[in-house]
Amino acid sequence: MTPPRDPGAPEDGDAARTPVLADVAERAGVSQQTVSRVVNGSPAVARRTRERVEQAIKELGYRPNAAARALVTRRSRRIGVVAASSALHGPAMTLLGVQEAAREAGYSVAVVMVRDLKPASVDEALTELRDQAVDGAVAIVPEDASQAAVAAAEATFPCVLAPGLDGAGVADAYWGEVAAAREVTAHLLQLGHETVHHLAGPPDWAESRSRATGWRTALVEAGRRVPPPVRGDWTAASGYLGGQRLLAAGASAVFVANDHMAIGVVRAVVDGGLCVPGDVSVVGFDDVPEAAYLNPPLTTVHQDFAQIGRRCVHLLLGRLTDRVVDVGGLNPRLVVRASTAAPPSSPPRTGPSVAAGEVPPQVRTPSSA
Repeated sequence: MTPPRDPGAPEDGDAARTPVLADVAERAGVSQQTVSRVVNGSPAVARRTRERVEQAIKELGYRPNAAARALVTRRSRRIGVVAASSALHGPAMTLLGVQEAAREAGYSVAVVMVRDLKPASVDEALTELRDQAVDGAVAIVPEDASQAAVAAAEATFPCVLAPGLDGAGVADAYWGEVAAAREVTAHLLQLGHETVHHLAGPPDWAESRSRATGWRTALVEAGRRVPPPVRGDWTAASGYLGGQRLLAAGASAVFVANDHMAIGVVRAVVDGGLCVPGDVSVVGFDDVPEAAYLNPPLTTVHQDFAQIGRRCVHLLLGRLTDRVVDVGGLNPRLVVRASTAAPPSSPPRTGPSVAAGEVPPQVRTPSSA
């Protein structure tokens, strides 16, 4: 016996036909204009009618025509992303958060990767995104010069920075890094260290400045000596060289601006005939996946980079709809592991077992900042 036909189903010859607006209208028992209003997010539709239309869309598997919808709304429902590199831990996880939040909001994502962070490269990437008619862009570009290029484009193109350049006038997802760096420094002082040395990142990165500011503020507030910071470039190799310099300065506690440089510092301590944390306590920043599995496990600051990406999308959508969006601040948290302890009873010994400036190739790892 042939089962009764669903009156809303397509005719036999149309089984493979892609459902169109008229099919949804017929299934929901409304006009095509009403379906169009629901699809385009118009508030001028009663709740029960909207629910019927949405149910019909779900049952039929209807997908709105993006080009036609863009003509009506003047929006492509597409977000652009300019990113420096998807291979680095922080930017890669931030990009993942952007993609997830955009998809949940019904937006697609167009990503343009730049090989370097020169303003010209960023300008070219933003131009490419504008040519693709994206509604706005999230810029995951950490250096000041590249962020300034984004700020200049903001006048005609909605943009959000992750994170933001100080005073750039562009919306950004607040990280709370200054407070986290103060907490790291206070943790080391509470263990009994007289002061805390700092291996900083590049000076033209907002993250580097924030972390150095928190470190310096904590020392000043505690009335402790502020040693001159040593600079690295986020890589483990620069951490190794910086670690050698800090050992020569007699450091017993080191706050490192990211985890990969901290890996280099730990190696420098070991190669210098010392141990972590018995002779030197080391703290990193970012909590990369490998941090908990080092020997010893690394005390660090955990950051939810995916949440940063999600907040960037929320800020951008607020800009597009002229809504004030308060995403609040993220709260990076200190994760205490085995790489920190009370200082040794006598000053740490120095004398690396490798020549100064010699960097073992195995410490060259990608950066996480």
